[in-house]
Amino acid sequence: MKNEYIPFVEALIDLSISEDIGDGDHTSLASIPASAHGRMKLLIKEKGVIAGVEVAQMVFRRLDPEARVEVLIPDGSPVNFGDIVFYVEGRVRTLLQSERIILNIMQRMTGVATETARYVKLVEGTGCRILDTRKTTPGSRVLDKMAVKLGGGENHRMGLFDMILLKDNHIDFAGGIIPAIRGVRKYMADRGMALPIEVEVRTLEDIDLVFEEGGKIDRIMLDNFDLETTRRAVAKIDGRCEPHGRIEIESSGGIRFDTLREYADCGVDFISVGALTHQIKSVDLSLKAV
Repeated sequence: MKNEYIPFVEALIDLSISEDIGDGDHTSLASIPASAHGRMKLLIKEKGVIAGVEVAQMVFRRLDPEARVEVLIPDGSPVNFGDIVFYVEGRVRTLLQSERIILNIMQRMTGVATETARYVKLVEGTGCRILDTRKTTPGSRVLDKMAVKLGGGENHRMGLFDMILLKDNHIDFAGGIIPAIRGVRKYMADRGMALPIEVEVRTLEDIDLVFEEGGKIDRIMLDNFDLETTRRAVAKIDGRCEPHGRIEIESSGGIRFDTLREYADCGVDFISVGALTHQIKSVDLSLKAV
């Protein structure tokens, strides 16, 4: 796990504990002795790509620093029905309190990783990479982004703070592509910032405006281009990159699973897919007493 992710994950774990346990897990407190120790296993109930093992360990440690986890299948690995991902030993009350929190986290993360792996496999050999978006569950973005990486995809940006992305609304409100780019460059120069810059284009003519402004743009996003226009856009961008060097090209919008490979074959570097995180099905997992 990246160090910069840890504070977000810890905050999510604290929130999950607060909303689920509240002032106490009264069922466990009433029926399980405080001294009781036990063992549980995480069981796979359908095929997928496992994700969230590292986060689960953080949950166990947060509730019981003495809990011991034996990982059999690490994050990012393919799993099948009947596989056991890990065993955990600790206070029984802690294990019971952890159960739903961990399953909620891991079932969704595994669903995202599994769906991402499907998309990644489809573009294998093209050199194109699959990107996620900011279409994530509010407050849980870091888990969605981690799961995409575990499924073989790439993260676009964490939020509005780590990349400049001039989308259609920014451009329209700014008065066009050229004033929008100029405004961004001045803003960063005034503050000594050096964030990567991506510009969304809606037509082939917009590409000319990006290059007309001069200077280095890191990536151009082709918004809702059909296949033929995408091919023409890639050729146009590649033909105009000098003297600034290669500009990355991203396709976004209107791309279905059955057309994904065709878009990748157009020569784009990235295809961003919102469905990786906002249209996924959680994978069925079970945490059972041993």
